Amino acid sequence: MSIWWSLHLRREAASVPLARRLLLGTMETAGVDPDISHDLSVALSEACANAVEHGGDAATEDYRVTAFINGDTCRIEVTDSGPGFRERARRPKRPERSALPDHAPPPPMAAPAPAQAEHGRGLFLIEALTDHVRYRNRTGRRGAVVSFDKILKWKEEVPLMAS
Repeated sequence: MSIWWSLHLRREAASVPLARRLLLGTMETAGVDPDISHDLSVALSEACANAVEHGGDAATEDYRVTAFINGDTCRIEVTDSGPGFRERARRPKRPERSALPDHAPPPPMAAPAPAQAEHGRGLFLIEALTDHVRYRNRTGRRGAVVSFDKILKWKEEVPLMAS
């Protein structure tokens, strides 16, 4: 099975639940497990909220959400026209324990925002709820792209999988 859709949305708060509801409806219709659908909807909400808040100036009024279901994988991309990701020290990935000398502690991970903070947790949530995340600046244009993948699990007797 293969499904994809793309939305061009205004950079306003009301667009976030619209994108989330469309994703949840697609997942329900396709027969995706509700827990997987929930994780993807939270990740999408965070990516859209970032695009609304950071995705441009007064002259850039929209952003794009594209979702692909291809086989057992869902990929979602959120693209905006903002300043993009600034060059900054990226959080190091924790190497496999076997790749470290026995005496070496694992490298420290960047700490997420405090639990009571109202901002700064979105990218951490996306990373925690999905299987693979990519952040990049658009090539040759202003803007950022956040894309993430999740392996899908299916409910029993999925209507679209039977066809």
